[in-house]
Amino acid sequence: MTLAVRVPEELSARVPVEQRGPGLERDAVRMLVSRGTEVAHHAFTELPLLLRAGDVLVVNTSATLAAAVDGWTGHARVVVHFSTRGDDGRWAVELREPDGRGTTRARAGGPAAREVCLPGGVRLVLEEPLSGRGERLWWARVSGPGVPGLLREYGRPIRYAYTERDQPLSAYQTVFALPSADGTGSAEMPSAARPFTARLVAELVSRGVQFAPVTLHTGVASAEAHEPPYPERFAVPEASARLIDAVRAGGGRVVAVGTTAVRAVESAVGADGAVRARAGWTDLVVTPERGVRVVDGLLTGLHEPEASHLLMLEAVAGRVAIERGYRAALQGRYLWHEFGDVHLVLP
Repeated sequence: MTLAVRVPEELSARVPVEQRGPGLERDAVRMLVSRGTEVAHHAFTELPLLLRAGDVLVVNTSATLAAAVDGWTGHARVVVHFSTRGDDGRWAVELREPDGRGTTRARAGGPAAREVCLPGGVRLVLEEPLSGRGERLWWARVSGPGVPGLLREYGRPIRYAYTERDQPLSAYQTVFALPSADGTGSAEMPSAARPFTARLVAELVSRGVQFAPVTLHTGVASAEAHEPPYPERFAVPEASARLIDAVRAGGGRVVAVGTTAVRAVESAVGADGAVRARAGWTDLVVTPERGVRVVDGLLTGLHEPEASHLLMLEAVAGRVAIERGYRAALQGRYLWHEFGDVHLVLP
């Protein structure tokens, strides 16, 4: 799916909302609401009024890693983006080139056996491309202490050129983030949940909205190539599976907070349509052809018009609704990307 719209540069959210003025909190973003092909404009703080008692929000508890680390390959400076830890201890990484403005640009990753020197005497060796689709992401082995410790000591959050300046890692954590026992997490923030505050969560709970935590560790975004998502590690716990099934049986709505939550919960659906506890890797790509089996609604950020995420949105709401919503977002001067405004899609 490609939308025939262009997002002006000035609509990129350059800093978090709480830095745009005194007294602002994370929930001070705008929310476009699509119900079928009808579009309405709301503040995010109105979310409790738009959901019903008995609805469930599926939220991703993956914590964001400080996944960008400076390094050298030969005499060239590089930035390594750590994406995903494999079961064999290797990491999928992307090599980037510093652009002189504090961010990076794409560069070729290979060849195999390329060595990258990292801080603390750590060495990284590229072994093979992650997939046959291209050579942007590579499996690599890292010498010395574990990668989580390396990231804690020397890493910083992955940052893209549309942002104004570096932010602390706390700016990229959601209120639902939980550190994992093995130190893994998401290379990039599951950003749809960023506007939630503890106060808003408490109001939702008091109004009878429930929360079903799941985990999906996101890899690096594919904005340059518009690739479909790679396999990612996920877990749907037993309690969340039971809750989602109970809500569906009781006539409530299952609203996923972010495309990562959609991918996780839709990966845990059995042939009989029931959600069951599951953990491992998912290579599921939600498209209009595949459709969604559990999710009724979706709260998401505003993505680039060519992004593969839009196929998932179309699977939830239909092409006409998404096209209408994005045009309304442009006309209303909504802000894009991880620090921007949000889009609530309801049936």
